[in-house]
Parts: sequence; C-alpha cells; structure tokens
Amino acid sequence: MNYLWAFVVGGLICVLGQLLLDYTSLTPARILTGYVVSGVVLSAVGAYKPLVTFAGAGASVPLLGFGHLLAQGVERAVDEIGLPGIFTGGLTAAAGGITASLVFAILCALIGKSRDQS
Repeated sequence: MNYLWAFVVGGLICVLGQLLLDYTSLTPARILTGYVVSGVVLSAVGAYKPLVTFAGAGASVPLLGFGHLLAQGVERAVDEIGLPGIFTGGLTAAAGGITASLVFAILCALIGKSRDQS
C-alpha cells in the first residue's frame, strides 16, 4: 500500500506541474523554483511533514521534498548553533544529495560521448 500512495502523491505533484506548464505562461524554471519555495513554506507551517509520513518517497523525492529538506536543515541548525544556522543549515542538510548529483554528472560526462547537436 505504501508504494501505491507514493505513486499517487508523487503523480499528483507531477500532474500539477504539467498543468502549470500547459495552462499558464510560467516557465519551467519558475515552476521548479515555486515548488522548492512551496516545500519550504509548507514545511514551515507544519503541513508537509504529515504528507511525507503518509506518502514516503512520493512526497520526499520531488522538488517540494527538497524545499522541505532545506527547511528542516535550517530549523535543526538554528536549534543547535543559533542564528548562523539560517545560513548553513540548508546546505548541510542537502549536501549529500547535491554531492551525489555532481559526482554522477561527472561520471556520465566522462563515460558518455558528446556530439554536435546540429
């Protein structure tokens, strides 16, 4: 049942993004940024953690989940070290995922062959 709810919630988040692309003049970059900011705001008001608990990866993997991760990191860092945690908490919480994406991007660039697009 966990897989079903993760699929449904993650799918609904993606459907919302597709509807925004199709029916508004928003650019993909603005939609992605809006998703991250929405994740931060929903996490700050306490509305996103119950969704992550309910849907698991369906809520924590999309960009809303990245915003939630940043907000949790800032909250934890402020509790531990005070005001400087505002600046360091988000990066510390997301460092593993950012590092993994960079390492895999470099590996793909080294393994793959680039071609002229024309």
